[in-house]
Amino acid sequence: MIKEKKCNGQGKANSFKGCGKNINVSFRKYGLCSSCYASFILNTDVGRLMLNKATLKAMKPRLDFEQAKLDKKNKNSLETLKMNVRNVCHQFIRLRDKGKACISCGQEWHSDFQAGHYYKAELFSTLKFNDLNIHGQCQGCNIRNEGNLSQYAVNLPKRIGEVNFESINLLADLDKQIDFKWDRTELIKIRNEYKQKIKYLKI
Repeated sequence: MIKEKKCNGQGKANSFKGCGKNINVSFRKYGLCSSCYASFILNTDVGRLMLNKATLKAMKPRLDFEQAKLDKKNKNSLETLKMNVRNVCHQFIRLRDKGKACISCGQEWHSDFQAGHYYKAELFSTLKFNDLNIHGQCQGCNIRNEGNLSQYAVNLPKRIGEVNFESINLLADLDKQIDFKWDRTELIKIRNEYKQKIKYLKI
């Protein structure tokens, strides 16, 4: 035997008066027939709130996916920009130090000299693109001798002066005290500055 009950709001829809018709209880939602339930959802504050919550719940996996996708894109974009800045910065260093001996061992300049950091780029983010911290260095010192830092420390003050040497030492101390993260605006600014420096050197 089919159980029937009158269409009348129950639970969250208890304030909503249905059409009063007898309907199969298995087809009732919140005590309402399908037509009255739709009216309750669309035309009452409680119903609209329920609909909004259900919509947000249904959309959440898609929104999470889109956000993850955007985060990945932004991260990749930032990493690409950092690589661009690195390339322009190192191009400037090689142009600026053309003809100068290796900052560490004093080997005569060669066209395959690299841009070697005194304070390592991977450890001191704020000095990563600081041209006082980067100088022409032979591959032997930069790669095989891990920067040859003991000789780098001896020769760097002679190259940039004691005041500038103290300045980058202070900046290195500060670097360890802050949680630094690059942003696009700053990276673009640095890239443009190095492009201008390169342009000036080529005149």
